[in-house]
Amino acid sequence: MNLDPPTFSHFTHEGLDLAFFDAGDPSGDPVLLIHGFASSASVNWVYPGWLKTLGEAGYRVIAIDNRGHGASAKPHDPELYRTPLMAGDAAALLDHLGLPEAHVFGYSMGARIAAFMALDHPHRMRSVVFGGLGIGMVTGVGDWDPIADALLAPSLDDVTHERGRMFRAFAEQTKSDRQALAACIRTSRDLLTREDVGRIAVPALIGVGTKDDIAGAPQPLADLMPDARALDIPNRDHMLAVGDRVFKRAVLEFYAEIGDHRI
Repeated sequence: MNLDPPTFSHFTHEGLDLAFFDAGDPSGDPVLLIHGFASSASVNWVYPGWLKTLGEAGYRVIAIDNRGHGASAKPHDPELYRTPLMAGDAAALLDHLGLPEAHVFGYSMGARIAAFMALDHPHRMRSVVFGGLGIGMVTGVGDWDPIADALLAPSLDDVTHERGRMFRAFAEQTKSDRQALAACIRTSRDLLTREDVGRIAVPALIGVGTKDDIAGAPQPLADLMPDARALDIPNRDHMLAVGDRVFKRAVLEFYAEIGDHRI
């Protein structure tokens, strides 16, 4: 299996056209992948090798382009990017595919979406992997308003905020709709309470790079959950942890540990 993106399909939810791919072993356990902010299904999951890794391990690999990203609709209304709404998109994709449940794996913003999916649609989840987001899911991950300002600046040269420059450059690299991303980042940072996290009862793995200055540590988040384990991804920052071999091996071991389950 190569690292070229598979064919994307589309479905409609809440009036928005949403893109996704459905690849890997069609008879395998389904894994639903939810990408991070300013990324896409291809950038987050295909190019770093996750589709290859999971597909070769026998899983059915499904990934959505979140609203505002990739080939999906890109509304400019910030209220359309509340995290529970995007969690609803992910659940609606399972409905569209006729799947009662799946393993759900989200990275960064996608981890937050997966957490809301676990709260709002718990019966749809066999397990959950949170990548690139630890206790910051509860305590917050800093002031992201400068990110929106950076996305809307006339050019990258006008951006002095370090993290803003990083995301502006990333958005330009991925040829994203910067106005849609600015709307998304303003409203997609809903926090969970410690009590909310404690109600996520499915088996969980939380993987965060040891050099990630955005996510917050994974162990304090795992400590709040009834069946969770933390993974430190050595010497990786927020951008590089996603494709790390240690992370991939840990996810495959996690799925093997909780047991193959034909759905």
